[in-house]
This record gives sequence, C-alpha cells and structure tokens, in this order.
Amino acid sequence: MATGQVVCLVDDDQSVRESLAGLLRSVGLQVRVFASAEEFLRVVGELAPACLILDVTMPGMTGADLQERLLAEEQKVPIIFITARTESALRARVLELGAVAYLVKPFAESELLDAVDAVLGSGKGSIR
Repeated sequence: MATGQVVCLVDDDQSVRESLAGLLRSVGLQVRVFASAEEFLRVVGELAPACLILDVTMPGMTGADLQERLLAEEQKVPIIFITARTESALRARVLELGAVAYLVKPFAESELLDAVDAVLGSGKGSIR
C-alpha cells in the first residue's frame, strides 16, 4: 500500500465509526472519520481519499445521495458501502454507479479488509 493514502469512514453511528476505524488502523491504514455526509463534503477536496467507506442510511444526506453528489462533481473516490439494508434495488443502484462493494451488517472484518485491499492493493501488495 502506498504511504499517504487516506481511508475515510462516514457513518452516523459512533460505535461503528470507532470499531471500524480501530480495525483499519490496526492494519496500518490512515483513517479519517465523519459522522455525516455533509461533514465529509466540507473536507473531501483537501483529503483526496483513496477509499470511502460509507453507510447507506444516515440522517440528512444518505450514502447513496453522497455517491451521486461525488459523481456529479467528478470526485472519483472508490466507495465501499456498509449497511443494514438488504434491498436488492438499492444494492444494484449503488453498484451500477460504481461502488466497489456493498456489505450488509453485520459483516465479517475480513470482508471489509478484503474490499479495502481490493481498492488500495491494486496489485501492489496486501494491507494485511
């Protein structure tokens, strides 16, 4: 993994933010956490994140809304969605718009790390 890559995590649930940030940091990743899509949008231009882990359902702007906004602004950030929602139409929509993964909670830590590795690894070595 190239140094300097930042993984951003956006989830309105503080316990999810803390546990996933701890997991990602335990494998040597730089992680920035945000409680809302709006909070993330205020700094995305400064961060140039290598990967975005994004909850689907949040108050205010949803994860799917944020994905569409980033696409409209030509911000090309690989997105891994995490959600408790299992609707196939929603899953199909975000994947069609370019999401790299759609993980349904509760998911195994290895599933998330594999998805992040697929984004950041790019054949340059594993994060684990």
